[in-house]
Amino acid sequence: MDIRQILSEYTAIETEYWDFSGVIRILRRGDILFETCRGRASIEFDVKIDMSTRFGVASVAKQFTAFAVMLLYDRGLLRLDEPACRYLPSHLRLPAEITVHHLLRHTSGLHNNYNFEDDFYVGEDRKPYNRNDFFNRWIMREPIRKPGEEFDYNNSNYTLLAWIIEYISGQSYDTFLSENIFAPLGMENSAFDDGQKILIRKANNYMRDYGKPVRVPYTNNLFGMGAGSLVTNCDDLGKWYECLRDRKLLSASAYGIFFTENRNHYCYGLERYAEDGRTKYCHGGDFLGISAYIQYCFDEDTCIMILSNTESLDQYRLGNDLAAILHGRQPSPSRRQSEISLTSAQLRRYTGTYLPDKIQIEQKNGKLYLVRVNQNIHIELYCVGKHQFKRYYEEQQGVHTLLYEDHEEPSVWGYTRVHTDTI
Repeated sequence: MDIRQILSEYTAIETEYWDFSGVIRILRRGDILFETCRGRASIEFDVKIDMSTRFGVASVAKQFTAFAVMLLYDRGLLRLDEPACRYLPSHLRLPAEITVHHLLRHTSGLHNNYNFEDDFYVGEDRKPYNRNDFFNRWIMREPIRKPGEEFDYNNSNYTLLAWIIEYISGQSYDTFLSENIFAPLGMENSAFDDGQKILIRKANNYMRDYGKPVRVPYTNNLFGMGAGSLVTNCDDLGKWYECLRDRKLLSASAYGIFFTENRNHYCYGLERYAEDGRTKYCHGGDFLGISAYIQYCFDEDTCIMILSNTESLDQYRLGNDLAAILHGRQPSPSRRQSEISLTSAQLRRYTGTYLPDKIQIEQKNGKLYLVRVNQNIHIELYCVGKHQFKRYYEEQQGVHTLLYEDHEEPSVWGYTRVHTDTI
């Protein structure tokens, strides 16, 4: 069977089963080997997604921020082993032990504000953006670990890199990327999304609440500068891949540093893995209603792109499955586990508050729902084993074990239920 037919049949089944909304494109040796699109860019106005649709790509943006830093390095405007504070305004007093290199490889030791206890995620990041306040309240929060010792994937590292780009260049982050990366490569569909620009052909983002599609809650995109908030499409990502493949814009020595693997397989804005004698570089992006994945194999001149405006399908698993097909191996399709029927009384055993105003579980119409995102999103769970539940509409999430044999109270993500009052 022709490889295009195999890819077509496989993706048709996977995207239909998981109600995928987005685009998939595979490049091989400069040509489009396979592409497909499905879903709505706007459910409200019944606008279909096509291959030119632009998507938010979340953390896929980090490689562009890292590349911009390397452009400054190539021009002799910064050193990677010097304190990052030298390249920031004096009032942004980052500890001198933290270097630019630490930020690029996520070993700065800085506080990570994307956790359940803090009120940043879909809380603080909904408010007006003030850089000084953001730095002092959310980035310089204690404890700060010793730099260089521990890998901790932290968006604040790349936010600081964006500020460094602005301080050194004297331009906005958006302008610097546009003039120094996007324009030279002809990437006319790529831009930093500040939340106010009119970005034509950009897909809206959706989640599911009680099983039905809804618009994602609002967040201020300025808080994602450097770490996310990039909009692009497959055409532009193809040009970006060619830039990296052909080693454009940067010197050979800068590319050598850019692609060097550090801790936890992380380079600068990309992950690196050696598999079956091949080297692949990849990165994913996940945020409210955004799931993106890109994989490069320069040895074979292949590029896999997956862009989606929902979170239904595990883009990482799908990307690796597509790569397996390219290499003549069997993919590993994913399906929902069989559901175990529970009574209302049995479901009630798990309902209540686990982290006040942050994590609740409720029962409604005989179904169990995990309540997240400031109580705006109700995620349907179904039982797959003793005290074990999975998300019905989201493949990517693993099994939630809500009650362990040696515990009296159920727990979610390590948080024990504090009271049984349902919301």
